[in-house]
Amino acid sequence: MRKLFSLLFALFLGYAQAQELNCTVKVNAEKVGGTNMQVYKTLEKSLSDFVNKTSWTTQTYKVNERINCTMFITILEGNAPQFSGTIQVSSSRPGYNSTYSSPIFNYNDKDFSFDYTEFQNLTYNATAFESNLVSVIAYYSYMIIAMDADTFGLKAGDPYYALAQEAVNVAQSAGYKGWSQSDGTQNRYFLSNDLFSETYSAFREAMYIYHFQGIDQMAKDQQLAKEKVIEAVKKLAEIHKVRPNAFLTRVFFDAKADEIVSIFSGGPQIPITELVDTLNRISPLNSAKWAQIKF
Repeated sequence: MRKLFSLLFALFLGYAQAQELNCTVKVNAEKVGGTNMQVYKTLEKSLSDFVNKTSWTTQTYKVNERINCTMFITILEGNAPQFSGTIQVSSSRPGYNSTYSSPIFNYNDKDFSFDYTEFQNLTYNATAFESNLVSVIAYYSYMIIAMDADTFGLKAGDPYYALAQEAVNVAQSAGYKGWSQSDGTQNRYFLSNDLFSETYSAFREAMYIYHFQGIDQMAKDQQLAKEKVIEAVKKLAEIHKVRPNAFLTRVFFDAKADEIVSIFSGGPQIPITELVDTLNRISPLNSAKWAQIKF
């Protein structure tokens, strides 16, 4: 479905082949300092090459179809070759027939520790654990691809979520935090596990309705697009009924809260009272933002 967008770009780009991701990778080591800051620049360049030059799937992506994303790594502790910190992962995709870019995924993983020696080769083996650095980056690469696919087709991300889940299964034996259900309730294990669970199938339905039937219709019919966004929010409310404060609900609104405020604060007016009530009920942490939805 993503290939619908190829018509929006210049023909000379339309026939070029590329990997799936157009990812900006940044490594920030200001909090650790030290004399050898070059190792972090090398790490940043190596990770950028790894993410952007790896073929993560068997699909062929044209240059203009690559998924825009970022991975921002903050090093909090570093004593080579051991490092620890956080990784903020985000992605977006364009609205159909529009220059607007809609945020899809925005997640901060605080359980990120790894070993790295400058200039070491970074390769991913799907069946054997090589390093936590490579496994985490591969996992989020698959998650980005999977969530993007879900916005173009109902549960179209299945094969890529399966690859992310495989990364979880292989990495669990290594003992690093974030891969196991014993490490908390909001981590890499639960993110992929919940996305595969029928309990949270409404989340993936909401992603499809929100983007393919909502955002992609904005250029053609804003009122219809807004109604579809409301329908997507109602899908999330179905999750709230059985799993209040669900992890995936938080993941959704971490990416979409500001966009929802923007969508319903301009353009053709539609009734929003029920929408705001629903938003306050299922995402109370964003109540200050929901209060900004006004005409």
